[in-house]
Amino acid sequence: MECIRKRPTRTKSEELIYQAQSKKAATVNGKLIGMEGDEDLSFLLTGGELLKVRSNSWKKSRFFKLQEDCKTVWHESRKSRRSNQTFSIDDIAEVRPGRRTEELQKYTEEPAEGRCFSIVFKGRRKNLDLVAGTEEEATKWVSSLEKVINNVRNLNSQQQTEHWIFNCMRKADQNSDNKMSLKELKRFLLEINIEVDDTYAEMLFEKCDKSKSGYLEGSEIEDFYKLLTSREEIDVIYGKYAQTGGQMTTRDLLHFLLQEQRESVSLEDAQKLIEKYEVDDIAKEKQHMTKDGFLMYLNQPEGMILNPAHKDVYQDMTRPLSHYFISSSHNTYLMEDQLKGPSSTEAYIRALTKSCRCVELDCWDGSEGEPVIYHGYTLTSKILFKDVIKAIKEYAFKTSEYPVILSLENHCSMEQQKIMAEHLTSILGDALLTKPLGDQVPTTFPALEELKGRFLIKGKKLNSLEDAFAGNAAGEETVSEDDEAADILTDEEKKEKESKLKLAKELSDLVIYCKSVHFHGFDHARDNQAFYEMCSFKESKAEKLAGDSANEFIHHNVNKLSRVYPSGSRTDSSNYNPVPLWVAGCQTVALNFQTPSAEMDLNQGLFLPNGKTGYILKPTYLRDEASEFDPITLTRGPWLQHKTLHVMIISAQQLPKLGKKESSIVDPLVKVEIYGVQQDVASKQTHHIDNNGFSPMWNENFQFDICVPELALVRFVVEDYDAVTQNDLIGQYTVPFSSLQNGYRHVPLLNNSGDIIPSARLFVHIMAVDGD
Repeated sequence: MECIRKRPTRTKSEELIYQAQSKKAATVNGKLIGMEGDEDLSFLLTGGELLKVRSNSWKKSRFFKLQEDCKTVWHESRKSRRSNQTFSIDDIAEVRPGRRTEELQKYTEEPAEGRCFSIVFKGRRKNLDLVAGTEEEATKWVSSLEKVINNVRNLNSQQQTEHWIFNCMRKADQNSDNKMSLKELKRFLLEINIEVDDTYAEMLFEKCDKSKSGYLEGSEIEDFYKLLTSREEIDVIYGKYAQTGGQMTTRDLLHFLLQEQRESVSLEDAQKLIEKYEVDDIAKEKQHMTKDGFLMYLNQPEGMILNPAHKDVYQDMTRPLSHYFISSSHNTYLMEDQLKGPSSTEAYIRALTKSCRCVELDCWDGSEGEPVIYHGYTLTSKILFKDVIKAIKEYAFKTSEYPVILSLENHCSMEQQKIMAEHLTSILGDALLTKPLGDQVPTTFPALEELKGRFLIKGKKLNSLEDAFAGNAAGEETVSEDDEAADILTDEEKKEKESKLKLAKELSDLVIYCKSVHFHGFDHARDNQAFYEMCSFKESKAEKLAGDSANEFIHHNVNKLSRVYPSGSRTDSSNYNPVPLWVAGCQTVALNFQTPSAEMDLNQGLFLPNGKTGYILKPTYLRDEASEFDPITLTRGPWLQHKTLHVMIISAQQLPKLGKKESSIVDPLVKVEIYGVQQDVASKQTHHIDNNGFSPMWNENFQFDICVPELALVRFVVEDYDAVTQNDLIGQYTVPFSSLQNGYRHVPLLNNSGDIIPSARLFVHIMAVDGD
């Protein structure tokens, strides 16, 4: 292993200049993120030498350092001393100590365990695998990075804005004199994603340059900041209700909460908001709320579009497993496409940490007696089955404590099936469900709450659950093989393929509540299929059933589980629309989690509330065997709860640039999309705003008529308008209609990977009222 070398030192003059330019910025940023004078922050700002590992032959020393904005990490080559690569603290999903990535396990030796750590990124960016000089140094890097990450993530909206704007100003201050010339002001406006003509820029500058020095400095920059961040729409709303000396009293705030936000609150609730969010101590003593305090409230969970009462678990979790929608992944092991992309344990980790509760494992015979996972009949890479189970064990319950279903597609020989069973039992231990709950033969699924922290195996089973419960042993027999991977084969190739599989008793015995069976029609299922027997449907088959026999499909899904998976023709790992399948009561609608798409946005939106458990309780009429609900005909029934949704798109704040040319400014527009039963599907959009991603304002009103609100999802999409090509996604947010808050609300924005975009948000007014 290459030794870690000391960083090349600067000359004395270089060091003095560097410190003079950076010390103040680091101090201010440390204060902004709540770490002023912090020892761990100082350690990262000083930086140090680490070994970067890519392969057995590529292990190179790099100097890593947190930049003065306290959000960007860069490293430089030992030879060139130039910055090679940077990444933002916001891009980090996890700092993982030890040799716990595939690369470090392959390319480092076990004695280096304590000196290794990895920076795991959000999205598709590859992990950064590193080795420190000592175990103490590695521990310091991990703990220091985690502290900065946590502090940055815990900043409120106002703190994020201050931090971002300060660093954009610093970047625009090219000569680092802490002053801002007119030229630098124009550069700063480009940095924050707004383009103005020279006349307007000069007007702004002259208004703030009270000293007439030709530069803005000190209090003049503060005045410029206030002018820049002033929100006209907030001024209007606040002014309407601030009836006491230009401030809101407790009663004024209560009037606003009742009249505009339509909340069922009391005077005491208004007092609590003032106590919690008012930033002026004198106003707080008077039980008043200033405009700054009002804006602070609007940027907190109470002021967001997602009902804060729905953020944690709020649904009944004591219903049978089949009564819930379950967040589900298809070919979970794949990082990219279905034909030649890499397989990785990292894909399971990412899915599980996004609350996925049903993951897929395509199992094949591997070399040296160890089963592997990959997409059969393709060039996708292979990973060890046991490594996947270890990763699942470690990460299954970090985000949600509710059960994880391991969906096995088994192509292994008898010998390697037994090895699979051994790995499952030895690695998962007592968390693996190996027998039915209770002391009687079950006739229905256990309550979801009873399955917390447990793993359920879905796969083929040699005997019935009743026989297994009675202790009637099953011999080694052949079963029909579930082979979704064969969808990519031609019809001729499918005929030549073996369709029977010898199943090992050891593996069969681990299947309890999710026995895989073929679907032979609803009549056959009603008369012959046990509750624990689970059918899988290709998307086209499921969509046809949901269109032609929706009510029968709903009845089938009341006490049996159904799994839907993408067509084999989706070799690019694209996704299908999951909503019609949810509407038909299907629980595990499996999507390609690795592919950013509107369909994945909908999945993330459906499972956003209820504590991000990965389980959402189906509406009553999807849990009733006598239900007459048909999403196609929509006959009268309790599902028809007609609502009129009024949406006013008011403004947006701090939209990100899209990585085009540095001078490129976005031209944003907003779409509001409704998903649900076919009759409710709709989309409307605003006009686009030219060259303003910092504070665009639309003030456009839309109205939607919604028949079945319990099944409706509302998606807000912000795009960069392009007259020639397809618009680019800036950000989006999807939320169930039933979790919307009325009134003036901020809408956070997520990027195409489903991760929050710091500081960026929409400001809207929502009003859902009973329809005719």
